[in-house]
Amino acid sequence: MCETKKSRTRLGDWIDKRGIKQKELVKITRISKNTVSKACTDQDYIPRQDTMKKFLKGIRKIDPQSKMSDFWDM
Repeated sequence: MCETKKSRTRLGDWIDKRGIKQKELVKITRISKNTVSKACTDQDYIPRQDTMKKFLKGIRKIDPQSKMSDFWDM
């Protein structure tokens, strides 16, 4: 059986490399699962500034050196 790799954004790749599940990111960031899913899979999605800040606050609990530019073009 052929397994197809789903399209991932830089955020999606980041959580995959660390073995983090999207639902864990939902819990850490307190962002809806739909928004987290879109941010991890939709290459064209750019979150609002306040949502980016929530993502970054949660991500920095895991990797304190992370920057917004690691995930989104500013």
